[in-house]
Amino acid sequence: MSASDGTLAGVTSFLALHRSGDPLLLPNAWDVGSARLFAAMGFRALASTSSGAAAAAGGLDGTLGRDVTLAHAAALVAATDLPVSADLENGFADDPAGVADTVAAARAVGLAGVSIEDASGRGDEIYRFDHAVERIAAAAAAAHAGANPVVLTARAENFLHGRADLGNTIARLQAYARAGADVVYAPGIANVDQVREVVAAVDVPVNVLAVPGLPPVAELADAGVARVSVGGALAFLAYGAALEAAEAFRGGRLDWLPNSRKAAAGVQHLLRRTPA
Repeated sequence: MSASDGTLAGVTSFLALHRSGDPLLLPNAWDVGSARLFAAMGFRALASTSSGAAAAAGGLDGTLGRDVTLAHAAALVAATDLPVSADLENGFADDPAGVADTVAAARAVGLAGVSIEDASGRGDEIYRFDHAVERIAAAAAAAHAGANPVVLTARAENFLHGRADLGNTIARLQAYARAGADVVYAPGIANVDQVREVVAAVDVPVNVLAVPGLPPVAELADAGVARVSVGGALAFLAYGAALEAAEAFRGGRLDWLPNSRKAAAGVQHLLRRTPA
């Protein structure tokens, strides 16, 4: 049974996993294999990663487009019984109607959640405040419509684009929550005191992106965080290990092979727990 069958998917059950002080640890899968591995490890839900998925396809973040992203999301949904939240970047549209169309299409593939960001994808451009709120309102209406609503995460991207303005970020998150977002998220914040400010300022669950500078999950839980995700970090660690071994192989070394065999044994053991 997949999440699209309704066992764990949907706004009520997935959102219930978001508990302030007991955060949902949400690993970002980049392909079917990583999704099944994370499910076998006991994670309670999964997310996609735009950068990891793009790397798996041999491209850069932001280059996959809507159709490929939705097909990738559908593959992750089908891979396990866990609820999946998809990174939909800026909704693949500037206008609210286009964002709503993307969210409606995402609901149709059986996702439990989607995220929409307020960066346009053109350099460091952030949508103006009022327009960004209109986009989230349209996304929320589409996310919550019909018999199979999904959890909408609204992202304020200031800190990822050189705008370390906590006041503006909080104002955006508050407005996104009022517009109907179920979860809010300001990726790039690397200071636990700022995390506490965000949590105190909104009345919906807060997701935090794990980045260098933040404390362990236990301290984020104490700060009231309801969800912790890792973006493309796990994907790029995997690719980094492959690059390091390939570089050794290119130089004629084979001393990396024992580690490979050990890793293969562990992966195969886990995959036996999640039949295709």
